[in-house]
Amino acid sequence: MNPTHLETLLALVEEGSFEAAAAALGVSPSAVSQRVKAMERDAGRVLVRRTSPVGVTDAGEVLVQAARRMALLQAEAESQLSGRLERVPLSVAVNADSLATWFRPVFAAAAAWGDVALRLRVEDEAHTLALLRRGDVIGAVTREPRAVSGCEVVGLGVMRYRAVATPELRARYSTHEGMDWAHMPALRFGPTDALQDDDLTGRLGRRVPRRRRISHVPSSEAFVEAARAGLGWALLAEPQARPLLLARELVALDDQVLEVPLYWQCWRLESRVLGQLTDAVVAAAAEIN
Repeated sequence: MNPTHLETLLALVEEGSFEAAAAALGVSPSAVSQRVKAMERDAGRVLVRRTSPVGVTDAGEVLVQAARRMALLQAEAESQLSGRLERVPLSVAVNADSLATWFRPVFAAAAAWGDVALRLRVEDEAHTLALLRRGDVIGAVTREPRAVSGCEVVGLGVMRYRAVATPELRARYSTHEGMDWAHMPALRFGPTDALQDDDLTGRLGRRVPRRRRISHVPSSEAFVEAARAGLGWALLAEPQARPLLLARELVALDDQVLEVPLYWQCWRLESRVLGQLTDAVVAAAAEIN
């Protein structure tokens, strides 16, 4: 594998276009195009999808992961020679609830390592693994206990969720049989929020109405505020729900507690910085246990 070609492929994925990659590398877009064609010729297959933003094929994903590994090892080698880290790119996938609660001490830990760059990708914990498989990130907080090929897994603990709403919303949709889950307005983080949908399916089975009043709020902080405003009932992580329940701004809709086990998956690589990142994530996650 040509290191220059791998660097070019990584720049394409990170910058999103041939022009932006060329600017980042300090070469012309034509040079970037020629390098990609040379890579594809050597590989005997298409590696890059000429879309906007640029994407990669399955074969391209393999090379992107190799490029990220090379970049990390190269940065660490240079730091050992120069005595300091110039720039170590640490791309991490994390779900919004974790980022808003227990994950934040990782920032302080990373700040003490030198000129380390953190690049966070926020995705539902059921989808972060796809980013790891594609080589878009070197580590991910995920629900999946089975290791991705070339990765190692560390258990982080269990995130607990409660179904909550404002007292007014609970009163309005209470019946003699319990909550009217089928008709009560609901909050979802986004269209891929399987956690909330699976929870409701578990409560109603096949009786979940196709058309319901669902508000999508793709921000963890705004999601909490929407619940406080009475826009709908929500599954909130216990660290977010606890102070609002104590203040009676929100109330629990039942006694059920949804437990979601979390895992840290990262590349199996002899890297000091990656080891420090893993230690920092595991230490921060001790908050949720």
